[in-house]
Amino acid sequence: METKHANGDNLLTCKGVTKSYNGPIVLDNVDFSVRRGEVHALVGENGAGKSTLIKVVTGATGRNSGTITFDGEQMPLEFSRKDAQARGIACIFQELSLIPGMTVAQNIFLAKEPTIGRTRIIDKKKMNHQAQALIDKYKFPLKAEAAIDSISIAQRQLVEILKALSDNAKLMIMDEPTSSLTKTEVEMLFEIIHTLRGEGISVLYISHRMEEVYALSDRVTVLRDGKLVSILNKDMISPAEIIRLMIGHSISEKAVHHRLESKRSPVVLEVENITTVGKFENISFSLHKGEILGLGGLVGSGRTEVVRALYGIDPIDSGSVKFLGTPYVPSVKASIAAGIGFIPEERRLQGILATQTITSNIGIANLDVLAPKGVVSIRKELERAQKGISLLNVKPPDPSHLVGNLSGGNQQKVVLAKWLVRDLKLVFIDEPTVGIDIGAKEEIYEHIRKLSAEGVSILLVSSDLPELTRLADRVLVLRKGRIFHEFKDCVLTGEKILRAASGIIEEAADEA
Repeated sequence: METKHANGDNLLTCKGVTKSYNGPIVLDNVDFSVRRGEVHALVGENGAGKSTLIKVVTGATGRNSGTITFDGEQMPLEFSRKDAQARGIACIFQELSLIPGMTVAQNIFLAKEPTIGRTRIIDKKKMNHQAQALIDKYKFPLKAEAAIDSISIAQRQLVEILKALSDNAKLMIMDEPTSSLTKTEVEMLFEIIHTLRGEGISVLYISHRMEEVYALSDRVTVLRDGKLVSILNKDMISPAEIIRLMIGHSISEKAVHHRLESKRSPVVLEVENITTVGKFENISFSLHKGEILGLGGLVGSGRTEVVRALYGIDPIDSGSVKFLGTPYVPSVKASIAAGIGFIPEERRLQGILATQTITSNIGIANLDVLAPKGVVSIRKELERAQKGISLLNVKPPDPSHLVGNLSGGNQQKVVLAKWLVRDLKLVFIDEPTVGIDIGAKEEIYEHIRKLSAEGVSILLVSSDLPELTRLADRVLVLRKGRIFHEFKDCVLTGEKILRAASGIIEEAADEA
C-alpha cells in the first residue's frame, strides 16, 4: 500500500467510513482520498462496496461512522445530494438523468435557468448563449439548441458533464462511463478527462474495464468485501495486479484464441430468411442442441434486433422459423410456454423489477407454474426463489431483498436465475456481462457452460470479443443487418471477429 500523504493534497478525504444496512456491513472502516486534479480509479468486484461509498460521498445515503472532508470542510454525518452538489461534487451514472423532449441547453441549466430581469421568465437566448459558450470552451460536438432525443448516447454523456461543469464541479464521479460507447467515442471521453484534469478538476473513475483503469489513472483504490485492500500509485498499476487484489488471488491468463468445434447434435432452432424491415434482412441459421452460437458485430449491426424478434418481442415481416422441427410463430407467451428464455441487454430497464424482491423477480417469469389458476402459491414462489439464489450464489442470499439494492453482478444473476429454475430448452442471452466485474463474469460464464452441457441451446449476443471467443461453438458476425461471415471449425480470435464486423475478412486466415 502506498505511503500516506498530507491531507493538504486531498480534495476528498474519507477516514474510517463504515456503513451497514440493518445488519450486514457493506463498508468496513474504509479510508479513501482523491487528490486535487487527479484521475483516481475505484475498483472492486460487484458487492465490494464501490456503489455504497459513492452514495455516501454524494449524500445519497448516510454513513454510520467515520469522517468525510471535502475541500477543507468536514461534512456532517447526514447530508443531502443537494448539499454535495453545492460543494462541487457531481456524479455521472450509467443511467443518464437527462430529460427527453428538452434541448441540450435546457438540460444543462435545468432548475438554474437565467431569467429576464427580476421576473421568473426564462431568458432562452441567454441560456442558449451560455450553454454554447460552455460547449465551445471544451470543444464538444454539440449544439445548444439540439434536442436531447436527436443526439447519440456519447453526446448525451457530454451534456451530463456540462451540467456538472455549469455547477462549478470540483470532483467529477464517472460510473462505468464507457459501457455504451464506441471505440472512437471512448477515445474522445479520455481526451475530455485529461482536459478536466488539466483544469484542476478531480475525476473519480469507476470501471470494470481494466485497460481503461490502467490507461487513465494516476492512482487506484481497490475494495474487497467492503474493506480497503490497497491504494496503487501510477507506477504500481497493472491490470493483472488490480485483478489479483480485487479477487484475492492470482488468475491464469485465458487464451486469446479459441478452437471452434461444431456440434453434431440435433437441430433445435431453424431460422430461414427472416427479415424485419429497417432492422435486419435474410437472416438464416440453425442452432443445435447444447450449442452456444455467438452473434458478433458492431453496435447497430442488428444482433439485438434478431434475438428480440425470435423471442417474439418485435415482429418478423417475412421468413420462417422452426422450433424442434415444427413451424413456430414467435411470441413472448409461446416462448415461455415452450421453454425458451430471454436475458435482455438492458438489465435495469427490461430484466429486473428494481422495486420488487428477489422472490418476486424470479416468480414473474414462472407465473404459469406458480399461479395456474390465477392465484400465486406463496410457498412455491419462495421455493423457486431460494432455488435460484442457491443455483446462482446470489448475494445477499435473502429472498426478501430488493433487487434494486443488489450490485450489478447480483442483479444479472437474478435475471439468469428466473430462467434456470425452469425446464429450459433454449435461451437467448444478450450482453450477459456488461458492467459486471471479472469475478462475477467467471461465475456467469460457468453457468452458461453448464446450461450448454445440460443440453440447453444458447444464442449469445456479445460485444466482448474475448467472451465470444471463449464461450461460443460457432460465431455469426452481423454487419448492417445481414450475416456477413460465419466462423466454425477454426481457431478464432477477437481480431478476426472485429475484422469481419468491420467488413474485412481474409478467408485464408480462417483455416488456421
